[in-house]
Amino acid sequence: MTKDIVLGSHISVAGGLHKAFDRGESIGCTAMQIFTKSNRILFEKQLTQEQIEHFKERRTTSTIKDIVVHTGYLINIGSGKSQTAHQSTNALLEEVRRCQSLGLKKLVLHPGAHVGAGEDVCIKRIAHNLDHVLEQGDGTVTIVLEGMAGQGTTIGGTFEQLNAIRSLCTNKRHIGFCLDTCHLFAAGYDIATEDGYKDTIKKFDSTCGLEHVKAIHVNDSQTKFNSHVDRHAPIGKGHIPLTTFELLMNDQRLNKIPKILETPSEPDMKLWAEEIILLHGMVK
Repeated sequence: MTKDIVLGSHISVAGGLHKAFDRGESIGCTAMQIFTKSNRILFEKQLTQEQIEHFKERRTTSTIKDIVVHTGYLINIGSGKSQTAHQSTNALLEEVRRCQSLGLKKLVLHPGAHVGAGEDVCIKRIAHNLDHVLEQGDGTVTIVLEGMAGQGTTIGGTFEQLNAIRSLCTNKRHIGFCLDTCHLFAAGYDIATEDGYKDTIKKFDSTCGLEHVKAIHVNDSQTKFNSHVDRHAPIGKGHIPLTTFELLMNDQRLNKIPKILETPSEPDMKLWAEEIILLHGMVK
């Protein structure tokens, strides 16, 4: 079963998008997550044809077969401030188009935060703006809503919120979900025991549908259960027991979904290499 699991980490694209392949392969990735632009700005100049062709050419020779893109962190399409929501929606459309040009199909998005406008209003605004973006796309990219830790006014800390967004979308077939072990734990889903893990996955399936999970972020948590604080820790160094990760790695319903480490790592990625070996070693 180990050969069927697609596992990797978030890889830097410093020096060129195509260089992520070399970095990922060097630590044993069979999947990776990247940014296609700076994650700290909304807009960036378009990719050149040379950049696109170089990336696509390198991809054909790579052992990394599953690539997830993460949007920049400034995007908030659910903001109660109309200018912020408008700019964020345009920035999301730009990210979708970058994925299209690179032939990448999964784009992870933090749903948004209402910043005082209220949960229901925010959920409706997110769904409306997602439809606006998807209507202008070519139908090849799925926007993958990430489950959050429930920090502050962020939306996506409950399965019900995630499902509500997708249910309101006209283009729901191009809306998926990303589960994050740190976020689940911090949001109050008790995945620290076998029964708790099973109950959590069962609840997600009945609320959102496991068939819509397109990516999984594999992270330990620096903060305690139900903290609603998003702080990632290396695997086995936080408050989530290794048993949880063993259950995840052996859950056959999830084995073909790309699993991505976002744990703190040194610049040389040594920790990620060790964690990839550790996680593969858990597979029975």
